[in-house]
Amino acid sequence: MIRIVLADDHPIYRDGLARSLADAEDIEVVGQAGDGQEAVDKVQALRPDVVLLDVSMPKGGGLGALARIMQMEAPPPVAMLTASEADDDLMQAISLGAMGYLLKGVGAGELIDIVRDLAAGRSYVSAGLAQRLLVAMRRRDSVKPPVNPLDDLSRREEDILKLVALGKSNREVGEALELQEKTVKHYMTSILQKLQVRNRVEAAVLARQHLKVR
Repeated sequence: MIRIVLADDHPIYRDGLARSLADAEDIEVVGQAGDGQEAVDKVQALRPDVVLLDVSMPKGGGLGALARIMQMEAPPPVAMLTASEADDDLMQAISLGAMGYLLKGVGAGELIDIVRDLAAGRSYVSAGLAQRLLVAMRRRDSVKPPVNPLDDLSRREEDILKLVALGKSNREVGEALELQEKTVKHYMTSILQKLQVRNRVEAAVLARQHLKVR
């Protein structure tokens, strides 16, 4: 079972979301929270497999809760499930370590699939938001000379990055390339350093822009 903690300050929406997720036989909502502090407390106590946070909540909000959850030992994958399409919220969530950024218009079936992907270690940002994230990253790096950021990667690192850009988890990358998962993790650390990005979401965005990923 994939154990989930939900955090949203609108009880009716939160309860409806919990019921939708409960329709999946492999998903169990083990905790609900109405503010940032309660979300942190629930994650600390329940140790879920996936956390879904709204951005705008009382007592620190979803981004504040995300920052504190990421400081825990072996934090679970966290995705923001929000109505906010603000670039600042998107960039801050990704920089703090969110594995996903979802808009509340997502359908129940798609959300269930995304939760399964998050539990498997795959990241998710919708196509429209991914494009805006790329633009924001370019704006951030506009003072740097225009070079292909992937030039310094080895062939093996490129192969790994292509699979990551396709949404593969470290385990799935290892199976595809006949590598141990810990070896893939080592390569990913090197890739993030060479690309000067903060996480695999930003690395995947760059890969989709500069590599032939289909």
